[in-house]
Amino acid sequence: MNDTFLKACRGEKTEYTPVWIMRQAGRYLPQYRKVRENVDFLTLCKTPELAAEVTIQPLEILKVDAAILFSDILVPLEPMGIDLEFSEAKGPIIHNPIRKESDLDRLRNIIPDDELSFVAETIKILTQKINVPLIGFAGAPFTIATYMIEGGSSKNFSKAKTIMYQTPQAFLRLMDFITDNTINYLISQINAGVSAVQIFDSWVGALSPYDFSRYALPYVQKIISAINHKVPVIYFAFNSGSMLELVAKSGADIIALDWRIEISDAVNKLSGSVAIQGNLDPCILFGTDELIKERVSLILNGAKGAKGHIFNLGHGILPETSPEKAIRMVDAVHNYGKS
Repeated sequence: MNDTFLKACRGEKTEYTPVWIMRQAGRYLPQYRKVRENVDFLTLCKTPELAAEVTIQPLEILKVDAAILFSDILVPLEPMGIDLEFSEAKGPIIHNPIRKESDLDRLRNIIPDDELSFVAETIKILTQKINVPLIGFAGAPFTIATYMIEGGSSKNFSKAKTIMYQTPQAFLRLMDFITDNTINYLISQINAGVSAVQIFDSWVGALSPYDFSRYALPYVQKIISAINHKVPVIYFAFNSGSMLELVAKSGADIIALDWRIEISDAVNKLSGSVAIQGNLDPCILFGTDELIKERVSLILNGAKGAKGHIFNLGHGILPETSPEKAIRMVDAVHNYGKS
C-alpha cells in the first residue's frame, strides 16, 4: 500500500506531499454522473458495490494518495428516526425536525453494524481493491444538530441557536445523543477497515469562540478520545480560522484548514503540534494551469514548518470543475512537494 498519506498524518517524513480532495467522488466527474443516471443519491450511498465504484473513480483518474468513503454525513439520521430526503434542487431536507425537548423522545440509538451495515460492506469491498488508505468520516455533533433542528441547510442557524440559548439543557441532551451515536458509527467504520477518519464540522464557524468552547468542542473531544488513537483523526472545522487555537484542543491528529487563513499563519498558531491538511481555494481550479501551479507552490512552501502536511482543497471540489484542472493540481502537488 502507498502509505504516504498515513505517514503525513503521523508527522513522519515523506518522499512527497500526499494529496486527496474533499468530494473527490462527485458530480464534476463524468464517470460519476453516468452512475447517477440510474440511481438516486441515497440509494447510491446504500448500495455497497456502487458506492465502492464511485469511491475508486478519482483514484484512477486523479492519482490521489487516499480514498474517502462515498457516503454522506447525514446517512446515520434515518435509523435515528429522522425522516430524511435528498433533493436534487434543495439538498438535504428533514421532514420531522427537532424543535422542542419532547421531540428528542422519538430519537433512537443506532446499531451501525445492523442498520448501517451497507457502510461496513462498502469499506470491506474497498480495502480489497485499493492500494491507498481509505478515510472514513462522520459529521461533528454541532453540524449534525443544526441539520436536525433547522430541517436542512441554513444561513444563520436561528432555529438551532434559539434552542441552544433558550433551552440549553435540550440542546446539550441532543448533543450527547449525537455524540454517543457518532462514536459507535466511527468505531464501526474503523473495525471494518478504514485507515483514518475525518470529522466534518461544516457549520461550526457560525459560533463565537465562547459558544464553540461550550456547545461544540467538548463533544468533538469526547469522540476523538473514544477513538483513542486507533487510527489518525482529521478534524475539519470549516470557517474557524479565527479560533484555530481552540480547534487544536480537539485532540485531533490533523487539523484541516479552509482557505480563509494563510497556511503559514496556521502553522505558526499551531506551533508544529499537529499535522495540517489543506488549503487551496476550490475556485482556484477555475484558473489557468499556471495559476494552479503557482498557488500549489505557495501552499507547499507555507506548510514546510508543519509537523506533517496533507494537501487538499479548503472545502469540497465544486461540481463545475474540470477534471483536467484537478489532475493538474494533483500533478503539481506531487512534483513540487518532493522532499
